[in-house]
Amino acid sequence: MSAYAGRLAPSPTGLLHLGHALTFHTAAARARAASGRLLLRIDDLDRERSKSHFTDAIIEDLAWLGIAWEPPMVTQSERIPMYRAALERLIAMGLAYPCTCSRRDLLQVPAAPHEADNELLYDGRCRSKRVSEFVDGVNYRMRVPDGKTIAFNDENLGPQSYVCGKDFGDFLLWRKDDLPSYQLATVIDDAEMGVTEVVRGRDLLKSTARQILVARALELASPKWFHVELVLDADGVRMAKRSGAMTLRSLRERGVTPAEAIALARVTSVTSDC
Repeated sequence: MSAYAGRLAPSPTGLLHLGHALTFHTAAARARAASGRLLLRIDDLDRERSKSHFTDAIIEDLAWLGIAWEPPMVTQSERIPMYRAALERLIAMGLAYPCTCSRRDLLQVPAAPHEADNELLYDGRCRSKRVSEFVDGVNYRMRVPDGKTIAFNDENLGPQSYVCGKDFGDFLLWRKDDLPSYQLATVIDDAEMGVTEVVRGRDLLKSTARQILVARALELASPKWFHVELVLDADGVRMAKRSGAMTLRSLRERGVTPAEAIALARVTSVTSDC
């Protein structure tokens, strides 16, 4: 067994679709080619939308696709104390600060999120706030080094680079409902699980730059990256869980084979800028 460790990280907020199939099939193929491990993590931090029956459906769909993963399954909702400890380290270093801006405040920021990135370029209005320890009931943001370029090589798409303060601003680390952001939780999980390569959709390229910053601050090794092309739905929009007609379950019920599903995902995948 090699040192390679990949991972699947679906959210149990709906049924898997063709986009998931392409990404997970690619992750499994790369782990198999490296004679490595493929781990499964359930990203269930969305308390309102995460449902246990969707977790069951994920496991069922992975089996249908012929994707084998190495137990035990990791569940993010059981790891909150670990994320909180990481946040407290960032606070102590002066790299995380409390943000009391409301959603209305953020919508008034004179910048729109990129179509492939759903986080506004924060204008830094709470940046001067400093605390020495965690305080409940507020959001926390990462203080990014403005003007610094975060560069990395993507194993599929080649060299990538993003400029802090231009391509992305101070991003969320912790939400006031006492949950970590995707950026923080993913970094901690990948490091703790020993993940050596992350395979995911190319819409998360900019998140990679954010996560590299977090990992560096916490002195954690970053994995390699392989971002997969996106899959479009019938309307030419990036496939999402609302695309019910293209869920793996619906395809299976129509008699589509796993090989046919992967082939369909490949022909409907596109290159888009992020």
